[in-house]
Amino acid sequence: MPTDLTIRTYETAPGLGRHQVLDPRSLAYRRPYDGQPLRATAWEPRLPVLDQRNLIAQGVHTADAYGLESDTDALASCTGNAATALLSILLTPEQAHAAALNLADAAMAQHYAIGLYADATACDQWSQYTWPTQDVGSSGLGVAKAMRNRGLIDQYGHATTAEELCALLQTGPVLLGMPWHAAFSDPDPDGFIDADPAWADSPLEGGHEVCVTAIEAVAFDDGTLMPEHSILRFRQSWGSAWGDHGDGRLRLSTYLALRDQADVIQPRIDSWSTR
Repeated sequence: MPTDLTIRTYETAPGLGRHQVLDPRSLAYRRPYDGQPLRATAWEPRLPVLDQRNLIAQGVHTADAYGLESDTDALASCTGNAATALLSILLTPEQAHAAALNLADAAMAQHYAIGLYADATACDQWSQYTWPTQDVGSSGLGVAKAMRNRGLIDQYGHATTAEELCALLQTGPVLLGMPWHAAFSDPDPDGFIDADPAWADSPLEGGHEVCVTAIEAVAFDDGTLMPEHSILRFRQSWGSAWGDHGDGRLRLSTYLALRDQADVIQPRIDSWSTR
């Protein structure tokens, strides 16, 4: 296991299970912003909104699938859920079918997400625990490695600035790992998790992973990016009743406020670019 990892762990809870793990060798594959135009861009998941918090009601039974004594009704599997939403965009329907990802059946897609989560915990070699033995959460880096191990992606790159994040979204969705404040769990009717200007004062509930699917607005002032007026949309994994039909929004300035505890990873395939 690398000894120079930066690891920040959070208390796990149903629906919240992301930890921040930064590897300097992986961060070397950061994609610096080179001044290309930044425009509003959207990528739509090809599967229903997933829900990691109400598994039994969806017909997702983990006991039989994982040899457990009883079914688990909720998991800290946000990394697997975010990655599954991303794969539904990245892969063609034919590729998704070949990978056993059912885009039409929410329960089957949720099973797939749980499997990715299990793989991610195994890839998180900094932790001695794995699912299904322990519901310990995982990292964006771990689930990116899990996707690559399965042959679903060939590479992944990072962003560490607002401009780099916006540039990545020009070419595809990204995984965003972030600290999750209590105010974020109660978005406004448009799905904005940062509608309350005092969100930073609300308690930290844990770490969370989402799939950012769009930059809906990109604002500039004399050529300078204006984060407070630039809007990101993400696919949540808490069911379609949450936020805006299962999606959330945040201002780019909120990402910047959280950046020290955030990580942005974009899984890709070789046909997009060469790492």
